[in-house]
Amino acid sequence: MSMVKIMADLNPIPASYSEATMPELVLPGHGNVLGNVLGGTVMHWIDMAAVLSARRHCRRMVVTAAVSELSFLNPIKVGGLAILKSKVVYTGRTSIEVKVEVFSEELNTGNVKKTSTAYVTLVAINDHGDPVQVPPVLPESDKEKTEFEAAKLRREMRMKNV
Repeated sequence: MSMVKIMADLNPIPASYSEATMPELVLPGHGNVLGNVLGGTVMHWIDMAAVLSARRHCRRMVVTAAVSELSFLNPIKVGGLAILKSKVVYTGRTSIEVKVEVFSEELNTGNVKKTSTAYVTLVAINDHGDPVQVPPVLPESDKEKTEFEAAKLRREMRMKNV
């Protein structure tokens, strides 16, 4: 018998419902000796942004199960602003994949650059830590549909490696 608990309301939820923007002021304690934010700090922020979108989607506690395709494209300077944008792109039975994009904003100039992208898979759980079923995500735009299909392929690859 499956340990997965079934939620009462599993109607599809539009992907746009889970969109979140999370700003982080980059302080000296976030930086390395080069004056850039530490990669581990960015990873923490990515995880928090992913949790925010996943919880918006399923209204449950979630735990991080995997991080895929994390890339660091540009540094974020101390004194700047990190802006994390997250959104659910795929759902399985109990899992939720969230795309998180990170941008840096130079506060003196307003210059914005993309710095990171990650795909975070989280699992919804109940109060006892058991996985629970999540509502399906409803991709509406062409971009959301493309992200959904790409996420489905990432999931298939992860499942082959388990």
